Amino acid sequence: MFPQLRPIFPQLSDGRRAALNFLIAHGGLLICALFLLAGLILAGDYGIISSEFTQRENARVNWDYIRGQTDRIATSYYHDRVYGVAFELPLLLAEQALGREDYYYIHRLRSTLTHLFFIIGGFFCYRLAWRLFNNRLIAVLALLIFLLHPRLYAHSFFNSKDPVFLSMFALTLYLLERAFRRDTPGAFLLLGMAVGLLTNLRIMGIMLFPAIIAMRGLDLFYAGAGPERKHILLTGGLFILAAGLTAYALAPYAWTNPLDYLTTSLSLTVNHPTVAAQLFQGDLVFSRELPPHYNATWFALTTPPPLLLLGFIGMALVAARICRHPGAIFRNNRRRFLGLLLAAFLLPPLAVALLGSNQYHDWRHLYFIYAPFGLLAALGGGWLLAARARQGWRRAGLYVLAGLGLGLTLFQMAQIHPWQHGYFNFLVDRTTPERLRAQYELDRWKLAQREGLAYLLERHPGETLTLRTEGLQRRTLAPAARELLQRETLPAVDRQRLRVADGGGRADYELLYRADPHQPDLAFNAAYRRRLYNNALIIVRPLDAARMTASAIAAYQEIYRQAVAGAPIIRADYNVYRHGNRLTFVRENCPPEEPADWLGVKLIPHYPDPGLLRSEIPGSYATFHNHAARLGNNICLAVIQLPADAAGDLILSQRPAGGFAAGGRPVWEEFYSLSQPGLRGLIANHRQNRPAAAGPEDFAVFIDRDSGRNRLLYAKRECSLAEYETRVTLHIYPVNPADLPPRRRDSGFANQDFALANYGGRPGGECLAAFPLPDYPIAAIHTGQAGRWNAILYPPDDPEPLRATYAALSDRQPAALSTFTLYPQDNRLIYLRETCNAGDTAARFFLHILPQDVADLPAERQAAGFVNLDFAFDRWGGSFDGKCLAAVPLPDYPIKEIRTGQHIPGQGELWAVELRVGR
Repeated sequence: MFPQLRPIFPQLSDGRRAALNFLIAHGGLLICALFLLAGLILAGDYGIISSEFTQRENARVNWDYIRGQTDRIATSYYHDRVYGVAFELPLLLAEQALGREDYYYIHRLRSTLTHLFFIIGGFFCYRLAWRLFNNRLIAVLALLIFLLHPRLYAHSFFNSKDPVFLSMFALTLYLLERAFRRDTPGAFLLLGMAVGLLTNLRIMGIMLFPAIIAMRGLDLFYAGAGPERKHILLTGGLFILAAGLTAYALAPYAWTNPLDYLTTSLSLTVNHPTVAAQLFQGDLVFSRELPPHYNATWFALTTPPPLLLLGFIGMALVAARICRHPGAIFRNNRRRFLGLLLAAFLLPPLAVALLGSNQYHDWRHLYFIYAPFGLLAALGGGWLLAARARQGWRRAGLYVLAGLGLGLTLFQMAQIHPWQHGYFNFLVDRTTPERLRAQYELDRWKLAQREGLAYLLERHPGETLTLRTEGLQRRTLAPAARELLQRETLPAVDRQRLRVADGGGRADYELLYRADPHQPDLAFNAAYRRRLYNNALIIVRPLDAARMTASAIAAYQEIYRQAVAGAPIIRADYNVYRHGNRLTFVRENCPPEEPADWLGVKLIPHYPDPGLLRSEIPGSYATFHNHAARLGNNICLAVIQLPADAAGDLILSQRPAGGFAAGGRPVWEEFYSLSQPGLRGLIANHRQNRPAAAGPEDFAVFIDRDSGRNRLLYAKRECSLAEYETRVTLHIYPVNPADLPPRRRDSGFANQDFALANYGGRPGGECLAAFPLPDYPIAAIHTGQAGRWNAILYPPDDPEPLRATYAALSDRQPAALSTFTLYPQDNRLIYLRETCNAGDTAARFFLHILPQDVADLPAERQAAGFVNLDFAFDRWGGSFDGKCLAAVPLPDYPIKEIRTGQHIPGQGELWAVELRVGR
């Protein structure tokens, strides 16, 4: 396809030329060997991700199932049973062959083997590029492009899922090209086995199956009669058989239920149940609600720019060739394969965007598309070198530019080692130190812990250090061992020098992650030397002045002086001072035995996000907490920085050791408003001007519209701890049931039960909470605490909407007269009683609607012939000026007759009317 590149230095002697030719001929193997040597040295520099233990456990369960020692894999509660173990199982067997119990060595073995497979994937990219382009230099370029992606390189040490699938995808592409080039039964048999293995690693590998069948179908279409067609059918059949049997044999769960294995795996690919908040372009977005360009953006921002440029050139070349000769793609194997590479890169992200698949943790689920992209990038580089380098000096210049581009990428990888997984290119705005941190996740895998621990051990040689680890990989800690997850990546002699603080005991250092972009690093972590684009990824904060550096002590002392220069906003065991959006907790005369209390702030914003309720993910309030550090002998101080745009109400508290995560009851809780009137002011205004929905001895419940977004306010002046800890039930009935999530439409209401502590506090013994309401029209709200109190609210507790409906009835004739007067209006049925009390609306209303065509009814109601829309008056109505009015929406299909009234169960009807509608 391209003219053979001429040597760069035509005047070389024969010996040097022979050496150069040897390097070119065996360049791929030499580069792979160099990278493998580097990997053996660097494998111990990367920590452990929490999913490594899950994957090892899944491999162990499958291995025990294969040996007949457990049937756990067949149980419905074992959700990991559908995940393939084609790579994890060999890792487990290698671990057992190693014969070491210390996880330090097990992790080194896993890292080395995973990285080795990554290099193997790069080597097959090299082989494939050589076959496609018939040029060793372009093949070497493809290999370097594959290996020099910073993120993928780092993941190849600690992630045994995504880079493994990428490497297997590259190997399968090589075997695919080989099978169609050689066209032998053995080649297609091997290809089928590779596709089966790929599908086991991740069910997305099944996408190559229809592509290969389609390509073989084209061969059959253009084939002649007789032996050629039989050969194609034979090889295609062998491929299908080998792929199916391999995928089946490598998935133990499929042995008993292959159909469920396939359907469940595909379902998980499209709609994985994990819901994670993703920091994306400065916003925290839940993984089910990410924009369609999520993966494309991550790919563009985390791929080195020289590789992006070459890849886009290669894609443009392939697209241009297809447009010029569209028929060639059907008959020419090389053109067809280049088209397949283009499709393999573009179609998966497009499918994910169109299907709205659940994605999280950058574009890692699509790492496999980098294999075709790297080959296309090599094609682009080969075109530049061959087509744009007619003169020697131009050719030499292009070689220099290519070397500089790859060399710069390698330099950046070395510079940020071992945090290449946090690489971003210059397309990301880094104008301020916190800018990148505020836009994207950097160390979601929490790998920086290992280096932080190693640094502390280095800084305190020979000492035993006590650490506090609240909030650090909490779910992955073994309660019995109570060890740091990442301690196991350090040698045993180092691990013996680390201890975890017990209960309220003091610690030398505290390790925390600040995943929230609105919690900037105020730990004054001068001790920690490693910094990435977003400042320190891990916070290693000394809890005692004896461990602090001079600069850290000076920083804390300056904040202490600024704080006590003003008046405290809260006076308690710790006085709290506000300086802008910084809150400083200070305790004078702090006793030496002072336990490691948590000082915390709960921010209740005035404008909560109702979109969280749409996703049925509770919680829309931010919490910030910190331990106090000791300055000298008698001062304890903690600093909490609020977001720059923080507005709303604060509940400040002091909790004992174990803190918020352990549910510790507060030593004290106090309330403070950043802006007026604040939550207390709003509640006081409601108490003065509007009746409460519950009695005076219970919680007063109000609908708040004064802060811009509808909220439900709860308040009780004297609130016991039992009342505070009792769960609140909240049922929200929409005007239109279609506004509910699909799984809630049958019930007719959204169930938003919540713990009061999650949405408020108990400052000074007074319970206060504010729950954000959804933004769709609400018909009624039922809330309360089981066995204590209940309240029913009709959202227009402001009577104006009821008055407007009443005024519109002035020129209408009633459809029926009884205890209530009935009016049809705007596809609603209005119930009106001019003079009424609570007893008139207490009995349940029945509403039966007969359609003109029974087929309009839901299938389960067609036998009865009518739809039952019975309701409680409070759901659709309210009272004003002594009047009672309810407006019930009617179905939109033609109605023949309506029968409605009130009844008391067990006693019969109070009144009933029939309306002939005829519409």
